[in-house]
Amino acid sequence: MVFSSSIFLFVFLPIVLSIYFIAPQKYKNAILLLSSIFFYSWGAPKFIFVILLTTFLDFFLVRKLYDSESKLSRQVLLILSLSLNLGLLFYFKYSNFFIENINFFLKGFGIHEIGWVKLVLPIGISFYTFESLTYVIDVYRRVHAPLKNFWEYQLYIILFPKLIAGPIIRYHDIADQIKDRQSRETTEYRINGLFRFIIGLAKKILIANVLGEFADKAFALPIDQVNSSVAWLGMLCYTFQIYFDFSGYSDMAIGLAMMFGFKFPENFNNPYISQSITEFWRRWHITLGAWMKNYLYIPLGGNKVKSQYRLYTNLWIVFLASGLWHGASWNFVIWGAYHGFFLVLERMFLLKVYSKIGKAASIFVCFLIVNIGWVYFRAESLSTANQILAKLFSFDFNPLPIRFDQKMLGVLICAIIAVFLWAFKRNEEFQETILKTITPKWLAIKLVTYVILFVVCSSYIVASDFNPFIYFRF
Repeated sequence: MVFSSSIFLFVFLPIVLSIYFIAPQKYKNAILLLSSIFFYSWGAPKFIFVILLTTFLDFFLVRKLYDSESKLSRQVLLILSLSLNLGLLFYFKYSNFFIENINFFLKGFGIHEIGWVKLVLPIGISFYTFESLTYVIDVYRRVHAPLKNFWEYQLYIILFPKLIAGPIIRYHDIADQIKDRQSRETTEYRINGLFRFIIGLAKKILIANVLGEFADKAFALPIDQVNSSVAWLGMLCYTFQIYFDFSGYSDMAIGLAMMFGFKFPENFNNPYISQSITEFWRRWHITLGAWMKNYLYIPLGGNKVKSQYRLYTNLWIVFLASGLWHGASWNFVIWGAYHGFFLVLERMFLLKVYSKIGKAASIFVCFLIVNIGWVYFRAESLSTANQILAKLFSFDFNPLPIRFDQKMLGVLICAIIAVFLWAFKRNEEFQETILKTITPKWLAIKLVTYVILFVVCSSYIVASDFNPFIYFRF
């Protein structure tokens, strides 16, 4: 069940909100937990038991870790919990990839391949695994005491607004909200949450889905039918599709959380106006970047290492891990290495170059770098990605081999304007005003606007069967 589906919008969400609002305070968490279990079970009924079992084991392991005074005992329990969570992630997400690469190696030496049953990837496993890891590591570091109530811990892991695609929320950022969030359970906060949800829905349905249809067609073409026009349009459509798809879903998650009194961290901040790849990763998938920084980069030594070589190595490790986190494929590994490469270059000299060429040129260069990276992210194989990149610069502008959709072009232009409009500081400040102001005048304007947006989005959802969600793959 996805947030942009009819069953969620018109059945699941209204029922859950109605029950939640009328229920006594002491039952609200129970309602959310049962709703979250049902939400996940709708799409993956078998895998809900995997989550419930691992959270059950993790809860008691971490409680014992927290109560232990022995350093050795604490370390053993930490390793057990990490092994449980990372072991499941590796088994479901990476074992197919691992076996395929071993078989490729064995085949080269004429050795019989290993037999293996292809595994289905549980929805959202990368997201809830990282949150399980934050729980045990935060408790081990004594950043926050563990939850005493098992059901509250279950709610932290499988709370449905964030379960499928984040934001990735660190345990200590939400622990107190699970126990008490009455201060945010106000009409104003909930209305803002509803508005935020509709913004995300519009980004997903009206922009991402339209551009996604063309991107899918472009990347599905046989490579001999791809010319420079198709390659550039397909790449640009995917660039904006993935942004509006994922940021839209994050907006919907944040808005849903607000309706239930939670405050989730922001996950995107106009990343395509970044003036460097370093800045891009402060603006794109912010919660993943924060996770990687706090639980991988800093433990490796971060910026406080003694040599530049070690610093560059740490950056590469983090972004190789980030690439692999996104998917069990060499394409994602290359994509992570590609971003790591430019981060190292920026530490070496590129940041100085950007400062000299000015803001507009820096944004253009960084946007182009990011676009090229998305080709590796989207293509089905490394060879396909390399061939598409070659087509980008082959300067073959023959007529398009696929039907040119005027609606797609209009949406693409709107997407470009919507993204780069915020490169001006005054416009960025205005954006904050639009999102947060709820005076009577603004409320009336926003109410009419969002009702229209919701009706239009609903019409598209009912009329179209094209409603993919990119991050379900991860």
